[in-house]
Order: sequence, then C-alpha cells, then structure tokens
Amino acid sequence: GREQAELTGHRLASLGLKFDQIIHSSMTRAAETTEIISKHLPGVKKISTDLLREGAPIEPDPPVSHWKPEAVQYYEDGARIEAAFRNFIHRADAKQEEDSYEIFVCHANVIRYIVCRALQFPPEGWLRMSLNNGSITHLVIRPNGRVALRTLGDTGFMPPDKITRT
Repeated sequence: GREQAELTGHRLASLGLKFDQIIHSSMTRAAETTEIISKHLPGVKKISTDLLREGAPIEPDPPVSHWKPEAVQYYEDGARIEAAFRNFIHRADAKQEEDSYEIFVCHANVIRYIVCRALQFPPEGWLRMSLNNGSITHLVIRPNGRVALRTLGDTGFMPPDKITRT
C-alpha cells in the first residue's frame, strides 16, 4: 500500500496541476496514504473528515451475494456518505476566477457512490464498478454544472505487480 501511495503521489505531482487541498478520510489507511502523497505535493493543505470514511452507501441493485452488511449500516453510512457528496461535490463559487483542483483520499465504496451521484446515474449501481488500490479517479465540474468523468480508477502509472484491489 505504501508503494502504491508513493506511485500515486508521484503521478499526481507529474500532472503539473496546482492542487488547492487534499481532503482525506479520517480512517488510518487514508491518513497514512495522504501523508505519503503529500510529500510529492509540498505546501498543499490537508483536511481530515469523517464524512469520507469507508462504509455502505446504499443497498446495491441488483443485490450481490459476496457482500451483505447489516441493513442499519446502509442508513448510518449512507447518510454520512451522501453528506460527503453534498458537501464536497459542487460548482465553484461564481467569484472564482481560475480552475481549482482538489484531491480526495478515501475508499472505493465512497468513490464509486460519488461518481454515480455526480454523473446522475442510479446510485444503486455503485457496486458494479471496480477500483484498484491507489487509483486515480478524475471528475470535472464545470461552472455551468456539467460533470465529466475523465478517468475512473486509473492505475496505468503503476507497474503491473503493484496493482491490487480489495
């Protein structure tokens, strides 16, 4: 995982973008990943939030047999993950004059749910996507509110022996 985070940090730095902040889940693995990535992006502010913690965002449809959390988990986690979406995924302030770039370091379930919601796809389909560890998903939100998915789970910058998923 640490080597994957190093590779991800290197890749993000190589993009040449002026990142405004790194917002990360308060879970240990996300906080540790953020520390590794941030070494490649000196001066970028880091913000920890419980909203991006891993969880069960919404019951998948169709249901799957390999993953069945307690029903209460969907209510507790789902409300929190939806709050993360509403809090972080939005148009820039109308007064903003140049593009802004934010990095979110969190977990596959959260990312997949946010992608579905941002693209206005049925969020119950979140579990139909697969993400590799340390991958980069790039969402663009334009001033007019249009959203585009540039990449989903990119790990093309990692050697094949470093690509894993859980």
